[in-house]
Amino acid sequence: MSDPASPHQAADAGRAQTVSRLRAWLMAARPQTLPAGASPVIVGTGAALGTGVFHAGAAVAALLGALLIQIGTNFANDYYDAIKGADTDSRVGFRRVTSGGLIDGRTVYRAMWATFAGAVAVGCYLVWLGGLPVVAVGLGSIAAGIAYTGGPAYGYKGLGDPFVFVFFGLVAVNGTVYVQAAAPLSPLPAGLPAGTLSWHALVASLPAAGLTTCMLVINNIRDADGDRDAGKRTLVVRFGRPAARVEFLGLLALAYGVPAVMAVADGAWPRLLPLATLPLAAAVVRTLYTTTDGPTLNRTLARCGKLMLVHSLLFAAGLAVS
Repeated sequence: MSDPASPHQAADAGRAQTVSRLRAWLMAARPQTLPAGASPVIVGTGAALGTGVFHAGAAVAALLGALLIQIGTNFANDYYDAIKGADTDSRVGFRRVTSGGLIDGRTVYRAMWATFAGAVAVGCYLVWLGGLPVVAVGLGSIAAGIAYTGGPAYGYKGLGDPFVFVFFGLVAVNGTVYVQAAAPLSPLPAGLPAGTLSWHALVASLPAAGLTTCMLVINNIRDADGDRDAGKRTLVVRFGRPAARVEFLGLLALAYGVPAVMAVADGAWPRLLPLATLPLAAAVVRTLYTTTDGPTLNRTLARCGKLMLVHSLLFAAGLAVS
């Protein structure tokens, strides 16, 4: 595939030179978002342990593949937002490397494809274990990552929230459980072997899906004014910040309600462990309801990532021991 022309750079060269090359690549990878890639795999692995289907090789490969897809998606967003004009000098979010002139757009574009290629390479091992269903999950997740801001750009049409909920929540958790359950069976299954998916895993995936979407809601609340000017019609732009805050509370209620319901229904009280993170969740909600300041919401987004990671670790532990 040939490289597209480099996007116009908005920042001056002097400012670009103040950031090292390594720092610029870290900025493009956006490590504060990586819990969104890791947490669903952590929960899925906890569910696999609890149901006796844990497979170490599949779990590690699923985690690496998920992180590569998350980073590739971040590179895609950085590049496509720049060429679509969504990143301007008035941007209040984390600094972008393409529009900021820190890394040439063609280089970011190549890095996007190289990262997704790495995910495909890892996925080959997972395909050997899980067969054609893994191909569908992996390619679908990569396509969703690119299409968020590139191609159909569903993120510009208010569809980002449901896509993130499904692909970076439900699909990621259940895919992790599936590939571990399928690993001891015959290689390269063409369909879904019996017993590799369950309603239990589907319900357990809801908190991770909710918290992943919470991170997107914070991101879109922060960027609402700039997105409106750029024609990016996120749900926050369409319905306003008050409605987005209500959405955020609903997603949090899902994240804490599901472990509680599962604990009561199954008499498995370790599943209540995620409730220990409620004080951190309350701090995030308080900030979200009291400010629209960009730097403050940047810190809140990072804090929400920590909340998601700790919540997922505790939930996974509860699923594993009960």
